Amino acid sequence: MPRRISILPDAVADQIAAGEVVERPASVVKELVENALDAGARHVRVELEQGGKILIQVSDDGSGMGREDAVLAVDRHATSKVRSVADLVGVATFGFRGEALPAIASVSRFTLTTHDGEGTGTELSISGGRVERVTDSVRQRGTTVTVRALFFNTPARRKFLRSVASEARAAHDAVATLALAHAEAGFELEVDATLRLAVPPGQEPEERLAAVWGRDVAGTLIPVAYAAGAFRVEGFVQRPADAKPTGRRTQLFVNGRPFKDPFLVRAAEAGYRSAIHPGDRPSVYLRVEVAPGEVDVNVHPAKLEVRFRDRIGVERVVEEAVRHGLGALVAAAPVGQWRALVPGGVEASPPGRAADLADLFAPGEQPTPAAALPQESGAGFQVPLLQAFDTYIVYEAPEGIVIVDQHSAHERVLYEAVLAQLSGSGAPAQRLLLPLTLELTDEELDAVEVHGAELRRIGFEAEAFGGRTVVVHAVPSPHPRFDAGACFREVIADLARGRFGGWANRLERFAATYACRAAVKAGDRLEQPEMRELLLRLFATDLPPHDVHGRATIVQLPREELERRFGRR
Repeated sequence: MPRRISILPDAVADQIAAGEVVERPASVVKELVENALDAGARHVRVELEQGGKILIQVSDDGSGMGREDAVLAVDRHATSKVRSVADLVGVATFGFRGEALPAIASVSRFTLTTHDGEGTGTELSISGGRVERVTDSVRQRGTTVTVRALFFNTPARRKFLRSVASEARAAHDAVATLALAHAEAGFELEVDATLRLAVPPGQEPEERLAAVWGRDVAGTLIPVAYAAGAFRVEGFVQRPADAKPTGRRTQLFVNGRPFKDPFLVRAAEAGYRSAIHPGDRPSVYLRVEVAPGEVDVNVHPAKLEVRFRDRIGVERVVEEAVRHGLGALVAAAPVGQWRALVPGGVEASPPGRAADLADLFAPGEQPTPAAALPQESGAGFQVPLLQAFDTYIVYEAPEGIVIVDQHSAHERVLYEAVLAQLSGSGAPAQRLLLPLTLELTDEELDAVEVHGAELRRIGFEAEAFGGRTVVVHAVPSPHPRFDAGACFREVIADLARGRFGGWANRLERFAATYACRAAVKAGDRLEQPEMRELLLRLFATDLPPHDVHGRATIVQLPREELERRFGRR
């Protein structure tokens, strides 16, 4: 019987490896720049012609190589980073597999010029995987890799490359990603003799973000720093008010290594719950630090994915990190503590107070006078409050003038209170002497049935009365101007039509719907005690700067800005 199994020739094996590592010019750029960073480069320059189809050249000022190492570097599985199987656990370098250089050389006309600072340099020329010559060269310490005519010997692969513009964009993204990961190094990218990216070494992370993503995007970001368990998360996330359904940017790193993980991005978005509209997608730049042994970076040929030992743990910490970062947000400024908006710098209400406040301004209940409140629960609100246009509450804070949207503020208070009621003992209901009789559509009747338990927990008691009619026997009373019948209709209509359908959690969706419809409205006149009570309860919530749609509740006009406008600065 003839033998059917044979060992592949080296040339075929190299081209198979090239298919795994070298998908397009951007893959070559990524691998070569990572090698430069592993060599300790402080400056990396990338040059492209025709999107990398004609020329890719990467030069660095790293450690360089002697002749013996240069010749070995183009052999398969030759690497300076791994010596044993144990080294694969917790590997901290980029190019640890030893496949990139031989794979690239097998499908191009390849030149490696390097010098380790001792003696003369080395130039190695390879065409289609075959070494053509090894000669002396003159250059400063470091390495230059020149790749010409990529896929010249595999025309089928070359045929599937995209347009020059697409390949150039992909290469730019590869360099930009590594530039974001390594602010300690400088990068230059030149495409067809035009400088597309230039960042100096030693930039601060926010400076590097502004240089790579643009100042318009960077100006919408706030810092994040949080640690729990085995993980530490740092970086920047977008202010909720600036999140949009499209155009977002996401970048994740683990121990300085860029990677892609849609589940971690989703965890970051979960940190925005009740701070943005469900359809919005915020930009995030997050760096996860964890012990090297807790993450496996050797699960993808192009090293684009990683595997965490504690997957649930890292998702939880990322979500908490975003939540924690948003909690320190001031609506009008990217950085700052929102508690600085409390007059006199006094803390707002004690923690947990917002959980039982669905009866804000209820009939028969007088709001607690600020003078009667203990010092630690907000007596700092002794400053005069002004209601502008029957919509905004205005007062003086230590750092400037603060303007609060009364509807958005009350919406935030009610949302958190209702969430607590839905998971607790519920809210007291007000029995009606004359029950409300309402006629609904079929979809709205279904919504009443589906959400009956939640309706009862917030104070609505409704039952079917035949046909499309329901009778409401009891209602909540969140404020004196509350129109129970209109609110019930609007809540049921929203639930039936899926207006808040983007919420992942059913209870959160219900709480957001009710809070939006039950809150005091723009145009409602509030008395001084009511405004004080609303502000105290707002600052007792977890995320006071934003309502459940992501709109700002608080805007600060800094004192410095006032002085500039009046020519005092």
